Amino acid sequence: MGHRFFLLFISLLCFSCLSTNAIKRSNHRSKINNHINSLIEKSELDMSLGIKIISLVDGKSLYELNSEKLMIPASNVKLITSAASLHYLGEKHIFETTILREGDDLFLVGGADSGLSIEVLDSLAIIVSRQMEFIDTLYLDEGLLDSMHYGKGWMWDEGSEKHSAPISALTLNNNCIDFEYSPNELGLPAKINLYPDTKYASTTNTSLTVKDTINFKKLKIERDWRGQTNHFNITGEILEWSEKDTIKKNITKPGLFVGTVFKELLESHGVSINTLHTANDLHSQDTIAVHYSEPLFTHLEGMMHKSENLTSELLMKSIGISDSTNGSWQSGIHKVRTFLFDKVNIDTSSLRIADGSGLSRYNLLSTDQVVQLLAYMYETDYKDNFLMALPHGGEKDTRLEERLIESQEKIYAKTGSISGVTCLSGYAFSPRYGPLTFSIMINGFVGSLTPYRQLQDEICNWLVRS
Repeated sequence: MGHRFFLLFISLLCFSCLSTNAIKRSNHRSKINNHINSLIEKSELDMSLGIKIISLVDGKSLYELNSEKLMIPASNVKLITSAASLHYLGEKHIFETTILREGDDLFLVGGADSGLSIEVLDSLAIIVSRQMEFIDTLYLDEGLLDSMHYGKGWMWDEGSEKHSAPISALTLNNNCIDFEYSPNELGLPAKINLYPDTKYASTTNTSLTVKDTINFKKLKIERDWRGQTNHFNITGEILEWSEKDTIKKNITKPGLFVGTVFKELLESHGVSINTLHTANDLHSQDTIAVHYSEPLFTHLEGMMHKSENLTSELLMKSIGISDSTNGSWQSGIHKVRTFLFDKVNIDTSSLRIADGSGLSRYNLLSTDQVVQLLAYMYETDYKDNFLMALPHGGEKDTRLEERLIESQEKIYAKTGSISGVTCLSGYAFSPRYGPLTFSIMINGFVGSLTPYRQLQDEICNWLVRS
């Protein structure tokens, strides 16, 4: 009897020593489990699903489902690229586009600046025109990065869309042509304006302005990507009352694209040019001008808010630049994996990274790994910049503009989607549960993304609801 009383006393004593926080955490975990499970069951969606939610207060898991299962993360890879860029390059890193001269020759040296604009290139042309009236050869140097323009595992038929633009140290206007289109007079082809208006691109316009919606054929603008040319075919129909609109289409051979536009700008300022040529080597020539980009944080903000693939890949390759090698996917990914292993303490033998944007279907991550990265970044000096690079719920001109509207600044997250894949990972600031980090990856479905995104949003909105 005395022995049993002693054991009961010890049990009661141990129970009384449990912290209030531990009891609350247990209650929170039970409530979150029940609610998320009910949302999943209610959705009746056929999918492969992985979820991980942890508290940023104590690092404890509040919910997980298939959290170690490797899945295609799509643009959630940009979370890794962003974190590694801050680690290796620093938030104040800038990219330099340089103009060099040797006699009558001019060198345009690319600096992997994803934000290089036509306006900036024109200002550089004006500077050159004040010093030179004749250029024998305009050399184009893409040598800061390797010559691989397309990533491993990118689909061969991605076509002429902006998201699959080629990657180069010489980059302009996202390596795209802007097509501004509007209706013409009835029966005539649509009005088309190109920006930049360059001879690098040619068009065949067989479109038609119509007023009848019967058997209506939507206007299409497609580059001859099968033939790897920069000829664009404009087909289909446009309604005579349609508003003016613009669409971006990528080009091929980005170095020559930038060089051609620069040559045309120089000529518009009175400079005559004999030939255009590529040259990837170091130079000891005189520097005429240098354009310095916005700091890295500005690039990250655009990359994460609008999910810019080209910026992501330029950063991935830039991470891999060393004194002895140019930037490449191979060298960049190697350093990213080192960062994940040494700093974030992630076992990199159990993941696969193929590019910096998530366009490749070879990428494989788990929600556990993503959440581990997000929790690590929350404790670093880069916390604020990393967090603010992410869009918040309902933020205009971002991938979350029409999502998580009721949550607003309580959710900061990165979306990710390709065919059969939708992912959402980031931070949730819950009045009830405190700061959280989460990752919800959904793979293996067909049809519309909408119901799967709705499930993600329902989970997140509930987490931060008062």
